[in-house]
Amino acid sequence: MHDTTALIEARIDRFVLDRITPHLYRRVLPLTIEAWEVPDEPVPFAEAVVQRFEPFAVGTPYGKPWGTTWFHVTGVVPEGWTSASSSLEIVVDLGFSARQPGFQAEGLVYRPDGTIVKAIEPYNGAVPLEAIGQGVEPGSTIDVYVEAASNPDVAGATFSSESPLGDKATAGVAPVYALRQIDLAELDDTVYELDRDVWTLLGLMRSLDPALPRRAEILRALERMCDVVDHDDVSGTAGLGREALADVLAKPAYASAHRVTAVGHAHIDSAWLWPVRETRRKVARTFSNVIALMDSDPEFVFAASSAQQYAWLKEDQPELFARLREKVAEGRFVPVGGMWVESDTNMPGGEALARQFVHGKKFFADEFGIDTTEVWLPDSFGYTGALPQIVALSGSQYFFTQKESWNETNRLPHHTFFWEGIDGTRVFTHFPPVDTYNSDLSGGELARAERQYAEKGLSNTSLVPFGWGDGGGGPTREMMAAARRTNDLEGSPAVTVGTPLEFFTEARAELADPQVWSGEMYLEFHRGTYTSQARTKQGNRRSEHLLREAELWSATAAARGLVDYPYDELDALWHTVLLLQFHDILPGSSIAWVHQEAEREHARVAAALGEITLRAQQALAGEGEQRVVFNAAPVAADGVGASSAAVVEPVRRASIETLADGGYVLDNGLLRATFDADALVTSLVDLSSGREIVAPDGRLGLLQLFRDTPNQWDAWDIDAAYRRVRTDLTRASSVSVEGHASVDGGALVATRVVGESTIVQRWWLEAGEAELQLETEIDWHERQKLLKLAFPLDVHADRAASEVQFGHVYRATHTNTSWDVARFETSAHRWVHVGEPGFGVAVANDSTYGHDITRTTRSTDDGGDGGTTTLVRQSLLRAPVFPDPHADQGRHVLRSSVRVAPDVLDSTSAGYRLNLPTRVVQGGSDVAPLVTSSSPAVLVEAVKLAEDRSGDLIVRLYEARGGRASTVVTLDASVGLGAAWRTDLLERESAGGTGWVAGAAIELSLRPFEIVTLRVARR
Repeated sequence: MHDTTALIEARIDRFVLDRITPHLYRRVLPLTIEAWEVPDEPVPFAEAVVQRFEPFAVGTPYGKPWGTTWFHVTGVVPEGWTSASSSLEIVVDLGFSARQPGFQAEGLVYRPDGTIVKAIEPYNGAVPLEAIGQGVEPGSTIDVYVEAASNPDVAGATFSSESPLGDKATAGVAPVYALRQIDLAELDDTVYELDRDVWTLLGLMRSLDPALPRRAEILRALERMCDVVDHDDVSGTAGLGREALADVLAKPAYASAHRVTAVGHAHIDSAWLWPVRETRRKVARTFSNVIALMDSDPEFVFAASSAQQYAWLKEDQPELFARLREKVAEGRFVPVGGMWVESDTNMPGGEALARQFVHGKKFFADEFGIDTTEVWLPDSFGYTGALPQIVALSGSQYFFTQKESWNETNRLPHHTFFWEGIDGTRVFTHFPPVDTYNSDLSGGELARAERQYAEKGLSNTSLVPFGWGDGGGGPTREMMAAARRTNDLEGSPAVTVGTPLEFFTEARAELADPQVWSGEMYLEFHRGTYTSQARTKQGNRRSEHLLREAELWSATAAARGLVDYPYDELDALWHTVLLLQFHDILPGSSIAWVHQEAEREHARVAAALGEITLRAQQALAGEGEQRVVFNAAPVAADGVGASSAAVVEPVRRASIETLADGGYVLDNGLLRATFDADALVTSLVDLSSGREIVAPDGRLGLLQLFRDTPNQWDAWDIDAAYRRVRTDLTRASSVSVEGHASVDGGALVATRVVGESTIVQRWWLEAGEAELQLETEIDWHERQKLLKLAFPLDVHADRAASEVQFGHVYRATHTNTSWDVARFETSAHRWVHVGEPGFGVAVANDSTYGHDITRTTRSTDDGGDGGTTTLVRQSLLRAPVFPDPHADQGRHVLRSSVRVAPDVLDSTSAGYRLNLPTRVVQGGSDVAPLVTSSSPAVLVEAVKLAEDRSGDLIVRLYEARGGRASTVVTLDASVGLGAAWRTDLLERESAGGTGWVAGAAIELSLRPFEIVTLRVARR
């Protein structure tokens, strides 16, 4: 009894390592292996099995990066290999490292008839013979195929080192794995159960306070276990070891113990450190693991999100999908989330974020007959304040995330709470205190969930998602063994395996008056994701607006009987765009392969939508040779009204005056912009008020280059220290006036060179708009640099408005609190606005999301206070080296504008015009709008035909100013539309909805930022 605790623990650890683990299998028998390496991309089972397989030996290297090798495994069950206390299984080690599953080699096991058994993963490499169905009796034949994917470990030990492995063109062809094992093995069931007993108790013991008697009790029981198990006969005495632990395992949990609903889960990134094509195989591997575990364990329940992943499985593995459908019907395989993918929520546009739910929920309803109630986004990089309303309008009730635990500075003060959106909608939300979505149900993780739970005394329930994730894999039998042992165990939270809905129902019932978190849930981390991979982001922005145009003009033309509405084409294109909004694609945090594919797909989408739009526009414009200008924006542009087309003259640009001091002036009667000799804006005057926009000594359009070497995640992060090393690009290598053949006036052009990069800025003013336009063309060859575009404004603003989906949010420009300090880089959509009462300035963009907006004090010559400058900066480009070492390299063209904007609605107009430029079609007539809104604050966001293909018209509107508004919605009476009524996002009639007669005025009253969807019947 004089042994110290540390010595006893060391003895137990050594016992597990030397006695239990080596004796899990009574005996093993190598199986016969043949192999065939796929020359290039993966092939289906039927194509693989007819190839010529060659003998293959364990220990042989195989698998080039991103390659596929098929192993044909055969053998016979020997005599004497079955007993009541053992189980037979094939054990496979594809050459796994110590890293978690999902980041290395993976396999999928097939029967000879092409049906799937289960996957091979690190920590899940066993295939029970019973599951194969070829017999377990002596003399039974063994015949399976293993499709082994030699996916390289791109991340290695860190997430910041440059690697060539993320691109097939640079990954090389040398084998990256060596096959370690494919054996028939006899699992000792009693030793296995003892191993699980010990693992659970050790984890629990080490999570307890050393002073607690329970900790000492467990330690002594484990010590007795080591004594009673014969080191020379572990198999024969393992039962005695289990008896030594039985009493401590049988003691029930405290009545006050924290209650955990353990939900089987496998976060599968739809692309990340692997391409989309590999995700499709990961889905099959993970879901086959899950179904196999359900077949062997009736207590197991699993939840999975992302309709896209189910759709892939249906297309790629129909037999496995049919088995999955059966498990869904049983209530054990639970679709959650209701979205097409687990998307980013900061950068997708409002309509795109709505369509994540429209298409996701439609798939689940069509395939399984279910309506998901829980939004499941454990890993997205922050959550827009527009989301609660979108969640509610989709028919969902609950929201789940984990990512806020990654905050660098502040901790979210709640775990179970109401999340209130920008419009006032509240959704019941859970943020699990376990701080992971990849739990293995260890004692340490369960203890953390109990220790950190913020609502103690008010509620006592949390959710723990368990299973290997990120790259998939899912729960294992070992995790289910842990769940059973901790179901009612003294010192541990009480664990029940259940569904997300069961958790949310219980949590909502016990928490009568939840606390409220209002506004966005900003992630104090991964701020570089607003900027990395600019081409992917630009492709997304273009796709969103092209989809709007294609739907608007196709619906307008279809309602007038001029074209057939392209349902199938638009659905397929939406699915592509929604997939590319996944939270590791749109944020720019994937390997080169992913972003190269995203750029190709966005280009394909643009071409297809261009054809759809032109077809509809030509039908609407009719015969003729006039210049018909189409404006898809919900605001007037280029002399054309909202959502209509007209025969108008081209917009003229202001002429450029050269000054004696080498500077330049642009003046259109509304704005006068003065440039210095280096083509930087030194003055911008609103001629209607005489107000100067440029801060004293400031220069509008100044490019600033910063060192960008974050501490941890290269493509993901911008650290606050970036501001310490800055270069201002004040000098131009050349300045010229560039004429335009089609219009008078022209553009002021400046070329700047920094490092290996060349930047060309073009400035111009158009007639009739108090808006200065800027195009920045960049040939970018920097590395680990951040390029920002600065707009120092003579505006005193303690907060700035940034556009988000269906509205905007206000964020402080000061650093009064730690929350303000941490919010040093933020996301905005098409515009930001800073203002004083009666005056403001909008800075708009056509594809930039990252911004920083700060307020600085100006000094006078005598050292006194000279007022404040509000500095708005757009983050144009980065150059991270991981996971894509060539991120952002090459040519980019970005548009910005500066507008006099007394009201945020002026900013909204600027953003729409910049992102929805008018199109010119040859034709013969104007085109009246199909839908109009009488209030400038209530904007038409989408016009389309109904998802059910009934021909009904769908109109989505929102209040954009942030105040209450009334509007009259008028439909073109000439197109023969019937009754109209309000619906949810899924186009289902809202409870208590009011119908209107078509053709008559539809009067609506909207609360701030309210989204309204109208459905108009086709006559």
